[in-house]
Amino acid sequence: MARIYSETCSASSVNERDSIMENTLYGCDIISMKDLPLARIKLIMKTAARLKAQRALHLLNNKVIAHCFFEPSTRTRLSFEAATLRLGGSVIGFSSDEALSIQKGETLHDTMRVVSEYADLIIIRHPKEGAARLAADISPRPVINAGDGANQHPTQALVDLFTIQECQNKMDGLSIALVGDLKYGRTIHSFAQACMLFDIRLFLVAPESLALPESICDTLKKVGVRFSFHQSIEEVIPKVDILYMTRIQQERFNDAEYQQIRKQYILKPEMFASARPNLKVLHPLPRVNEIDIGVDETPYAYYFEQAANGIYVRQALLTLLLNKEGI
Repeated sequence: MARIYSETCSASSVNERDSIMENTLYGCDIISMKDLPLARIKLIMKTAARLKAQRALHLLNNKVIAHCFFEPSTRTRLSFEAATLRLGGSVIGFSSDEALSIQKGETLHDTMRVVSEYADLIIIRHPKEGAARLAADISPRPVINAGDGANQHPTQALVDLFTIQECQNKMDGLSIALVGDLKYGRTIHSFAQACMLFDIRLFLVAPESLALPESICDTLKKVGVRFSFHQSIEEVIPKVDILYMTRIQQERFNDAEYQQIRKQYILKPEMFASARPNLKVLHPLPRVNEIDIGVDETPYAYYFEQAANGIYVRQALLTLLLNKEGI
């Protein structure tokens, strides 16, 4: 039986106004979705759309971007690098902490203070929650959080919003299912916060041990976001416009528990029999086995387009944070 929370919710859609907006993001930090009111999200999405249509712009000439990845990353790191290089900027940084002075005992405080002298902007991914906020407090340069532990991943949430707007032509009035690890998934946490700015109905599909944290659920209720809890993908597919899949993290379970759960949350092509024609499947990637490869060939798959959009959204962020006039 689904538990449903419902309150009246009203919000403006992203494409409601298309006027030129003042760049209020110049010199700012992007640490959490809480830092981004609706007007700033609209500005980012509009800028990303323009950059996707005009790929030859060189808006980061003579700018040095520090990519400080203290833990592994593929899509986020490479999309930030591609975004920087395609806009004419230069990249310095590292993709793990193995060769850093941190191994000698240097603090994150000192590392960030020094890197601030070398770059115009810092992008940081770190395994500890709150590390990005600390970096922003230390650095006189703008800081972008590329993921801090199980806490936040705001740029992925912005990519998700841009992709949903692109494939659904609206944000308000949509029904969205979040599937998989809703407890530890930082992409889910950031996206859930973003949903608070729109008229979106959420379907939360996860085992009880990986349910969305109570603190986030409480906030969703306070701002009037409607949501309900479910145990299977099949139950929600006929009801949603977006199916947002995430991987079940094997390391959270013993082998017997994991084998049982992983079989429950595998999306297969035959499950789309009752799907809405406009349904699109998203995934922040990497996928393990939660989306059967056969889904790739269906008209519902949109996760590779989602990954490609990461370049344009991150280009927009870099442009807006480093250019007072925007584009």
